[in-house]
Amino acid sequence: MKELRIIGVPSDLGQGRRGVDMGPSAIRYAGLEERLKDLGYRVQDLGNVEVPTPEMHRVTNEKLKYLNEVRKVCESLYEQVRQVMEAGHVPIILGGDHSISIGSVAGVAAGQRSFGVIWFDAHGDMNTEETTPSGNIHGMPLAVNVGYGHPDLLNIGGFTPKVKPENVVLVGIRSIDRDEAALIRQAGIKAYTMAEIDQLGMAAVMKEAIQIAGSGTDGIHLSLDLDALDPMFAPGVGTPVNGGVTYREGHLAMELLAASGKVISVDVVEVNPILDEKNRTAQMAVELVQSLFGKTVM
Repeated sequence: MKELRIIGVPSDLGQGRRGVDMGPSAIRYAGLEERLKDLGYRVQDLGNVEVPTPEMHRVTNEKLKYLNEVRKVCESLYEQVRQVMEAGHVPIILGGDHSISIGSVAGVAAGQRSFGVIWFDAHGDMNTEETTPSGNIHGMPLAVNVGYGHPDLLNIGGFTPKVKPENVVLVGIRSIDRDEAALIRQAGIKAYTMAEIDQLGMAAVMKEAIQIAGSGTDGIHLSLDLDALDPMFAPGVGTPVNGGVTYREGHLAMELLAASGKVISVDVVEVNPILDEKNRTAQMAVELVQSLFGKTVM
């Protein structure tokens, strides 16, 4: 059984609403380490990547807010994830906003060059400096990881792209900008909207997603944005969108990933305790990670 390493990234530099920097603490408070140890894993918490406070820095580009600060955080995370992967362990990265996935996926790519990505999210995260309506980098990480974006973000780790678009799958999307949708199609990324999940069922969608991300690769990185879930189950996120993945659909997705035996790394992002109700969203995150690492009813 592989050993697990927890890395916190308390960053809200890529997000427009404050509070997501407290996500790692909320997930830890919800008992992540203890629950994983209960499943029989050896777990070590490596603490947090150092993240600057937004108030200490000025936005110099409204289309790429806090670019230098986000780059530095992602470079630090890249290095930590790379070391964990090279040691043969499984990194569990706790955000923080979704911009941190630029660093986590880069680290996975350095230690595991052949891999796929399942991006569990209400949004496409495929904006660029040219298409972004907000300038928030948390709307850009998937684009960066497949090779579209600012050179400062693309070149983290010294190589780009980090993952082949044909091995990337979006699951749960229901809020996509028009230009973003065009880039998803241009890149050749498979995307399952909530309408398709309704029509096909989560089991069929995840089996296809695992096939796409796992075909010809040595493993799968899961990027788990809690806003993929319906706000009824995960209210503490910065950009909630109604009509999302249900509690049981979320667990089924994780259970199928666990059964595949292909998961090599995961980041868990966008938990915002300020917007939450009694830490429900962090608790949901912990429960989903438990299912991802093999918890079953029987």
